[in-house]
Amino acid sequence: VQLQASGGGLVQAGGSLRLSCQASGRSFSNYVMAWFRQAPEKQRELVAAVTSGGTTDYADSVKGRFTISRHNAKNTLTLQADTLKPEDTAVYYCAGRSGSRIAYYPRSYDDWGQGTLVTVSS
Repeated sequence: VQLQASGGGLVQAGGSLRLSCQASGRSFSNYVMAWFRQAPEKQRELVAAVTSGGTTDYADSVKGRFTISRHNAKNTLTLQADTLKPEDTAVYYCAGRSGSRIAYYPRSYDDWGQGTLVTVSS
């Protein structure tokens, strides 16, 4: 699956952004999809993930503020990020892996988008 992320930008603390990931390929509906992020000098971390059946999981730091969703017929993945904080500043990547279970480490994902920068000012 080829992935193309978009939607990043500069936003003030407390604001919102909607990230999108467009997938191409026939396997999208069978993939676990996820959003990762990587801040400067930090490791890449899982933000949220969703299975093909709609089961979701979130990092504790974003629970209640971010919502991940997918539209299998349109091959799209979305991350609605609300109540943004300066510590959410990072490059956000969409990623996919075949299978049915959510994985929590980048090495478990086969396909990656190019990343989109989110900057939250205080």
